[in-house]
Amino acid sequence: MAQVLEFKLPDLGEGLTEAEIVRWLVEVGDVVAIDQPVVEVETAKAMVEVPCPYGGVVTARFGEEGSELPVGAPLLTVAVGATDASSASPGDDGAAAEELSGGSGSGSGSGSGSGNVLVGYGTGAPAARRRRIRPERNTASAAPAAPPAPAAPAVVSAPSRPAPVAVAVGEVNGRQGPVAVVSPLVRRLARQHEIDLRGLTGSGPDGLILRADVDSAIRRAGEAGAVTEAAARTAAEPVVAAAPTVQVGTAAPATAERIPLRGVRGAVADKLSRSRTEIPDATCWVDADATELMAARAAMNAASGPSGGPKVSVLALLARICTAALARYPELNSTVDTAAREIVRLPGVHLGFAAQTERGLVVPVVRDAHTRNAESIGAEIARLTELARTGKLSPAQLTGGTFTLNNYGVFGVDGSTPIINHPEAAMLGVGRIMPKPWVHNGELAVRQVVQLSLTFDHRVCDGGTAGGFLRYVADCVEQPAVLLRTL
Repeated sequence: MAQVLEFKLPDLGEGLTEAEIVRWLVEVGDVVAIDQPVVEVETAKAMVEVPCPYGGVVTARFGEEGSELPVGAPLLTVAVGATDASSASPGDDGAAAEELSGGSGSGSGSGSGSGNVLVGYGTGAPAARRRRIRPERNTASAAPAAPPAPAAPAVVSAPSRPAPVAVAVGEVNGRQGPVAVVSPLVRRLARQHEIDLRGLTGSGPDGLILRADVDSAIRRAGEAGAVTEAAARTAAEPVVAAAPTVQVGTAAPATAERIPLRGVRGAVADKLSRSRTEIPDATCWVDADATELMAARAAMNAASGPSGGPKVSVLALLARICTAALARYPELNSTVDTAAREIVRLPGVHLGFAAQTERGLVVPVVRDAHTRNAESIGAEIARLTELARTGKLSPAQLTGGTFTLNNYGVFGVDGSTPIINHPEAAMLGVGRIMPKPWVHNGELAVRQVVQLSLTFDHRVCDGGTAGGFLRYVADCVEQPAVLLRTL
């Protein structure tokens, strides 16, 4: 006998509490295999394809493309065959489904388990089964109803909530008890708009209140308020008979566009706001003659020959200069523990670099940059940049940086005051390299000039340290031999 199992949105790691559905990869009625990707979701860190740990027939999907779901909310339900359900003891179907939806079991009766590793979804069957006890659960509604036979076309009808599962889960909506809210975002949204969660009926499993439920309540409250205000205004205004007027060339008033701050844009907004709120930053800058650096780069690439490997980029050279400067000034490769009131100097340099993509600004991280040469750093920057452009960066590749290099010169600008990538202590900004008049060897000449800007956390060091770091970087740009002496 087939069994309907519910697959919930797993914990994708990095403290993420929700994800936006970008694209469904399966339809209701499709047959899926264990570990087959079923949906593509976007978190505040990256886009991820989520594999399903069960094999069977998809009986329902939860959430439309573009909607947000909290971690733990149902993604879809799968009808697993009799062999898949044979591992559950008689009368324990509900408990087995609950355990599997939490990720502690496998999707087959053989116990081989899912091969993919997500937080909450292991690779093998557990040694012993743990049962969750649901408070005041009606045993009559706990057993999932059998899905339709595979030959019946009714399974493919794609209801918004499947009849066999959603009824059993939704019957607890009217039950008295704690408010069924998982996501802190949903609670905060309700507080901001003065929505009483106790008066809402959740559309999630077991009456779970989702963001869509709160959004609907906000819209209803706004419509009711608009009607009340219009009625009051109409009652207060005197009725005056006026001759009809004709307006010529009057355009309809334009309405402002509202763009939700979510996904990558929302994560960037939160991080920048936190940086400016918590970090007392300061910025210093200097113009540097990059003519010798550009010549050294050209010589390095020429020496490699036509098939001698990838070309060394200017960004790779600047990154290598930064790692050398951080070895001299470790104060800028640190973070501040505000709770302990301590400056934590970090042992290694994980160098982040700003990359502009169609999804917005992201900061991939080159791990252990202090152990790499310019060619190795350049190859890793190229690899991560390509992943960023295709939206395939993992959350781990976007976190853990200790210092950030921001080359905004590619946008054709000379200078900027970078905002520190919290919780780091500093960021180096690089403007465009362009020909400018410059005094060289006592004479006016046209040289390749670049502006370098350093924004630093004034808690970790004073201006003398920050100025020393920036001056060392500028010296290496103007005279690459300064860097060669330390290699």
